Amino acid sequence: MTLVYLALGSNLAEPLRQVESALLALNAVPQTSLIRLSAFYRTPPYGPPYQPDFLNAVAELDTALTPLALLDHTQRIELEQGRERKAERWGPRTIDLDILLFGDLTLNTPRLILPHYDMHNRAFMLLPLVELSPGITLPNGKKAADLLAGLDSSTIRFW
Repeated sequence: MTLVYLALGSNLAEPLRQVESALLALNAVPQTSLIRLSAFYRTPPYGPPYQPDFLNAVAELDTALTPLALLDHTQRIELEQGRERKAERWGPRTIDLDILLFGDLTLNTPRLILPHYDMHNRAFMLLPLVELSPGITLPNGKKAADLLAGLDSSTIRFW
């Protein structure tokens, strides 16, 4: 089994309902257990500013799946919840599920980059990750808490 941290985000179609539905679906993924969940946070959009705030959280999972098999499940959940992938990046979405960390694995494939390619720049990912695991160290040896300390998290509020 591998410990995985997964970011959840939504800013469309009742974000709280979307995240709760995604958590139920994640709990039904084979060979995978939801261990813990961070608090829910309200965050301004990362990208185009004229969209609703996001609900963001991080889930800790334990899985026997491979990274790409877990990715297949998360993308299926996104599609089932009406996620539309558009050319515009960082736009509004019903649900977004991003694998942040998959144990201490590093991976760079066309479909998946681990750790998440840009989490070091995203307080809305690091804050709930550090909440769940305050001393967590990324595969590159950097502490998530140190990365978070270098970012502006002043606009992040509890949901």
